[in-house]
Amino acid sequence: MPEATHAPVAAIVWEQTQLRLLDQRLLPGQEVWCHCQDAQSVVQAIRDMAVRGAPAIGIAAAYGVVLAARQCQGQADWRQQLEQAMNDLAASRPTAVNLCWAINRLRDLLVSQTESAQAVVALEEAAIAMHRDDEQGNRLMGETACDLMLASGEYPFAVLTHCNTGSLACGGYGTALGAIRSLWRRGGLTRVYADETRPWLQGSRLTAWELQREGLPVVLNADGAAAAILRRGEVKWVIVGADRITANGDVANKIGTYGLAILARHHGVRFMVVAHSATVDMATARGSEIVIEEREDTELTQVAGHSIAPAGVVTYNPVFDVTPADLVDVIVTEKGVVRQPTCEKMLALFAG
Repeated sequence: MPEATHAPVAAIVWEQTQLRLLDQRLLPGQEVWCHCQDAQSVVQAIRDMAVRGAPAIGIAAAYGVVLAARQCQGQADWRQQLEQAMNDLAASRPTAVNLCWAINRLRDLLVSQTESAQAVVALEEAAIAMHRDDEQGNRLMGETACDLMLASGEYPFAVLTHCNTGSLACGGYGTALGAIRSLWRRGGLTRVYADETRPWLQGSRLTAWELQREGLPVVLNADGAAAAILRRGEVKWVIVGADRITANGDVANKIGTYGLAILARHHGVRFMVVAHSATVDMATARGSEIVIEEREDTELTQVAGHSIAPAGVVTYNPVFDVTPADLVDVIVTEKGVVRQPTCEKMLALFAG
């Protein structure tokens, strides 16, 4: 079994009175930590993408609720203050369903709390449990996905991934990157092709950094090179995460994922989505109903503050796109697997 040179990085650290978040905007050049001591600083970290990745956002938001509960403890209107903090956290990023999932779980927990001090204890225990369960679920998904990929017996092989779905994006280990880690440890992987992932470059700044520091064989490629790579035949799986999966199996993920799914289908490469069940939104029927976040034009027109486009050019900068279910070969969650997802198959696994 190949040996990793480093353990997966821990990017979310809870210290009871503060939440420390590894600032992903500055990687790989600098490893700087954001010290969040109130809910508003967590909102800012999520909104400004110091922390990103659907599972990590949900966990950070849960700790943000705990910080808000500590701040208003003992005050007569603590419930109202806490509700406002939860609303602010929920509004910080609209597309990632894990964010609202985490906050709603804590909101439900508050119903049975009569005193603010008790609420702080209960909320903290729940947030820590979410964090722990996410990492354990990721490891389970990694092994499940690895089993699926090795079942054909035709290994080792290369995989291609898009954006960052590793420890930086989760509570630990990773979703799609966790599956890749498991494949490497079991001798099934030759190399990982990592899309650069414009415009935030999570693939080059984050995925390549995570894999390289652990000793996994990573090859960084421009997004536009994916078709040429798949055409060569060494890549057997495209593996991605998800920010939201709808009731029919449509998948919202980082912009560029939809194009990869089309390329994979054309080249006979299988397409796998690895995501926690909290990412599954059975209340949303199909991907066309998802609100897709759009961000400012400078993310496209500038790099490190330097202009790379004509002044005043009109831009289109959606953060996510939606991959139709009929382009997805398999969805892997900690609750189980859905092959060739349909409404009926999704309902069978995720009902309730």
